[in-house]
Amino acid sequence: MISRIYLKDFLSFNEVDLEFDKGLVVFTGPSGAGKSVLMESILSLFAIQEAKAKLGEVVLKSSIKDEDFDIDIDDEIVIKEIKKDKTRYLLNSQTISKKRLQLFSSNLIKHLSLKDKTDFESTKLLNFLDLLSKTKNKNFIKLKDDFSKSYKQLCILNKELKKLIDDELKVEELKEFAKFEIDKIESIDPKIDEYDELMDIKKKLSKKDKIEDAIKNASAIFENSHQVSNALELLEVNSSFFDDAINELNNHFERFNDSLFELEELDIENVLDRIEKLSSLQKRFGSIKEAIEYKEQKKQDLQKYENLTFEKTKLEKDIEILEHNVKELAFQISQHRKKSVKELEKRINHYLKFLYLSNAKIIINEKQLDSNGIDEVVFELNGVDLDTISSGEFNRLRLALLTSMSEFQIVKNGVLFLDEIDANLSGKESSAIATVLTQLAKSYQIFAISHQPQLTSSANQHFLVDKINQKSKVKVLNKEERIDEISRMISGEDITKEALEFAKNLLE
Repeated sequence: MISRIYLKDFLSFNEVDLEFDKGLVVFTGPSGAGKSVLMESILSLFAIQEAKAKLGEVVLKSSIKDEDFDIDIDDEIVIKEIKKDKTRYLLNSQTISKKRLQLFSSNLIKHLSLKDKTDFESTKLLNFLDLLSKTKNKNFIKLKDDFSKSYKQLCILNKELKKLIDDELKVEELKEFAKFEIDKIESIDPKIDEYDELMDIKKKLSKKDKIEDAIKNASAIFENSHQVSNALELLEVNSSFFDDAINELNNHFERFNDSLFELEELDIENVLDRIEKLSSLQKRFGSIKEAIEYKEQKKQDLQKYENLTFEKTKLEKDIEILEHNVKELAFQISQHRKKSVKELEKRINHYLKFLYLSNAKIIINEKQLDSNGIDEVVFELNGVDLDTISSGEFNRLRLALLTSMSEFQIVKNGVLFLDEIDANLSGKESSAIATVLTQLAKSYQIFAISHQPQLTSSANQHFLVDKINQKSKVKVLNKEERIDEISRMISGEDITKEALEFAKNLLE
């Protein structure tokens, strides 16, 4: 349970510092005073709503164990919320992410908002039935996990089969395209590094005439080399360095002449044509290597198209076996859910007795297999569909459902937040809700915004939210102040004697 909250600087509130008792805690006050803002700000301390206060802190007594934060049952828990450029959360002085805080809070806190109409959706109800089934049978967790994995694999295989069927419809076109691509590359028959070698040859060819002329002009050095050697001898200088240089130069010239002979043997037109073809492959595929890899892939594709019928038959058989297994797992899950439905239905009808309703029926129908199994949940009240019942009946049925679910979703001594639970209800309906919440408050601490005197008078603790000079304030009311506030709720700002008497009677 929550023992204290502190909030600073949020919208019309400067500062709120409140201490709470066990049981039913009710907030009342004029419209626009800030009741909903206060409730949302408290919820933000558990990362259920977005932070509004610049600084917030909540102190509560633990009803769970959490080894990550060294929390045991009955330990004091302190959660802090600091909002600057972004919002930070601390749990017992340890930094905690918003997502992790939401997960931690989910076992302690439950927010029931009648504005949310999705609780009767089949998927939500199936998830809750699965939660119930887990508490009753430990093997159900493995069963559900096996189903989820098998269903995902079934979806993958079905997707592959669909692609094969699509390919089969256009397989001849695909085969022709693959053959065309293979033939086009094989007709060129590219080799890795061939393009670079041919470009080197082209470069040499482009400089052939210039090199020939240069060598011819430089060859005179060989005719006069003996004169240089004689001069070196007269100078008594060892001429070996010059002889070596002349020999090396001669080797270079001869190598060029040899290569020139080879170049003259080449068909220049063929070289240029070859370069052009290889260049077109490079432009399309990025490199000769990638072109060769593409050709090999197309060969594999062609082989696959040739074997398409065999692959399709094998895949259909695999799907048939897996589908049978998935349906069997879904059937077992359904059997567990049907047992859990009886318990949920029993709990709902227990609360409906206090809400002047009865005969809620939860039916599990079989539907086409999907990720939730083969079950679809349908609600009936007195034998009719929920679309045909009144809004008052719908809201009371929903309260019974949410209350029943809360008993399993959060631990005993956890906290329930009810947002305007009795708005727009008759006195009889409001009294019925007060009866249910009074009973529920024996096991849970309940925070509720109330608009009706019946629920307000049932509170263990009553807070008034008021706004004066555009500033909102909250204070706990004593008995006399409660009588005045309940009287105001009955008769308005001009309190009558009858309203005072009725308020006193309600509190007594």
